[in-house]
Amino acid sequence: MGIMGFLRNRAGVIIVVAIGIAIVAFLLSDAIRSGQGFIADSQSEVGKVAGEAISYKDFNEKVEQNSQQFKAQMGSLNGQMMSYVVENTWNQTVSGIILKQQTAKLGLTVGQAELFDLLFDNPSDQVKQIFTNQQTGQFDRATAINSRKSADTDPSGQMKAQWVALEDNVQQQRINEKYINLVKNGVYVNSLDAKDDYTNRNKLVNFDYVFTDYGAVPDAEVKITDTDYKDYYEKNKYKFKNATETRSFEYVAFDAAPSKQDTLDTKMKMSKITDGLRTSTNDSLFVAINADTKAPLVYQKKGQLEPALDSVMFSAGNGFIYGPYFSNGAYKVAKLIDARVSPDSVKARHILLNPATEGGADKALAKADSLKKLIQGGADFAKLAAQYGTDGSKDKGGDLGTFGRGAMIPQFEDAVFNGSTGQLMIVSTQFGVHLINIQSQIGSSKVVKVAIVDKALAPSSSTEQVAYQKAQSFLSTVSNATQFNENAQKEKLNKLVGEDVGPLQSSLPGLEDARNLIRWVYKTDEGKVSDEIFDIGDKYIVAVLTKVKPEGTLSLEDVKKQIEPEVKKAVQAKVLKEKFEKATAGASSLTQIAQKLGTSVVPVENVVFANPVIPGVAQENKVIGSIFGSQPNKLSKIVEGDRGVYVYTVKSFTNPPALSNVLKVKEQLEQSISQQVDAAVFEVLRKKANIKDDRAKFY
Repeated sequence: MGIMGFLRNRAGVIIVVAIGIAIVAFLLSDAIRSGQGFIADSQSEVGKVAGEAISYKDFNEKVEQNSQQFKAQMGSLNGQMMSYVVENTWNQTVSGIILKQQTAKLGLTVGQAELFDLLFDNPSDQVKQIFTNQQTGQFDRATAINSRKSADTDPSGQMKAQWVALEDNVQQQRINEKYINLVKNGVYVNSLDAKDDYTNRNKLVNFDYVFTDYGAVPDAEVKITDTDYKDYYEKNKYKFKNATETRSFEYVAFDAAPSKQDTLDTKMKMSKITDGLRTSTNDSLFVAINADTKAPLVYQKKGQLEPALDSVMFSAGNGFIYGPYFSNGAYKVAKLIDARVSPDSVKARHILLNPATEGGADKALAKADSLKKLIQGGADFAKLAAQYGTDGSKDKGGDLGTFGRGAMIPQFEDAVFNGSTGQLMIVSTQFGVHLINIQSQIGSSKVVKVAIVDKALAPSSSTEQVAYQKAQSFLSTVSNATQFNENAQKEKLNKLVGEDVGPLQSSLPGLEDARNLIRWVYKTDEGKVSDEIFDIGDKYIVAVLTKVKPEGTLSLEDVKKQIEPEVKKAVQAKVLKEKFEKATAGASSLTQIAQKLGTSVVPVENVVFANPVIPGVAQENKVIGSIFGSQPNKLSKIVEGDRGVYVYTVKSFTNPPALSNVLKVKEQLEQSISQQVDAAVFEVLRKKANIKDDRAKFY
């Protein structure tokens, strides 16, 4: 109502402004057109890789293709899935450009004979996928060759363009393989490498140690100064490189979840629906009219119903009502329509007639009846299917193979599972008129047909309006970060944080589809409050941008909170080290040191360099590395480990037997390294390429 009132009150102003904009646009169109090449290019690029621009049009076509493939597997795409598709498409595009440039520099090519082999004799996976015979499962070489020949004479040019694209993809894929193989062939492991690896995995050390955990230092003794932060930051600066700009924001959420009244209203509706379902004589129609989820009524086996129903429906009588009950965000009521023993699977064939080409449904039914009589009189079903069928099964004599429940549409399924072996029947579905022959029925088990009516527990419009008004009221009182914090505290609102959010992130903890919110975060300035209320799930969100961390090495201030645990550990290490220095002064054994520290000496046996774990403590790379570089029976220096401070004495080393098969170890190492080449090569090339990513403007 508020929006409509606003439009009515300002209709005159809006019309005048709209006309003014149209006139200005008309007058400036020529001027804009002259410079539109540069502007359009910059606004239609999703990024650049090593100087090569990626147009939105080309990139989005790939996204659409990948989306369709994803939908075919998953059924639908939500915000998170779509983000995954975009990210996957981007990685494919970037790797393609980088590898293409690298292979071009090396002059790697695919000759005509090699290309012919990849297309027709030893086809690549892409070609196989397109030209595999669905009946035999084998690559159809003749069809592939005929298709390529037809492409040259295709008047529309569409087939030729498709073949050119396919050949380019196959060639580049093969060139990329050559490039990777060149790198793999450069992997070399010498005898010293093999011996070192063998020793690291098999040389044993026995040692004793004294240890104090960093956590043993009381908080009162841990005083972290700015110098401590700075020292740690300078030593570890290389760790704080932001691969891409990230942003942090705070937000308050006004809950529009269903109220108690909404729940009561839904329960009342379900009570009436339950009475109606109990007396219904047309359950399919009742479900279609009253259920939120419009699902056909089909027979189902034990285990196919949700657990609440599965436990009761297989022992109940027809007409039994279960519910109302609450499940997956909805109130539901279920009615057992029928129970019977039915085949587990059916082998069948059919002849599908299309009413549109037969002159109408009546004529299609009449033709099916004529074909049925011919078959009953001895005619060959398979030959008639090949002659009159209109779907892919006609090439197999109408054979549909063996299938279980759920594989076919309900009308077809009911017919073949409720019929008998050898029966011929005519069934109409949305696909046309089927003449069906049941060839065999396999197994038997109890199945039930259950009518389920559901009503989602959703907030009413009044509940949503109340929550929205609260959000709107809050937004009207804040215009900057200071006011945001003050008013949130005053109204006792829980402030939530979206920390270090990436430009293409689509979700946050508790907010599954937050893409619009994150898109705003990347369009605004630090300290700005959102100029709109974001509707996400059952919440209305008002946000403020609190921090922008640029791409590149982050400042100490940017990482101060992040590094606090490690800085604290460094300060604890200083405290412990002082205690250890006092304990080791004048001491000649670990026992003396342990007594001064009030701890005990711990013995350890059979530790190897390749597995640097101190049993019962943690992985301690620095400590174990130091141990393997020490002399036996000597008191070590103080070592700051990952979990605490150590002093140790090596008791003995046990060297493994001499390596008898150096060649085998070399081969194993080379194989291990080669398996990492693909990902490692791309990562190195990606780091060297100048990549500009502007996808956040479009997705």
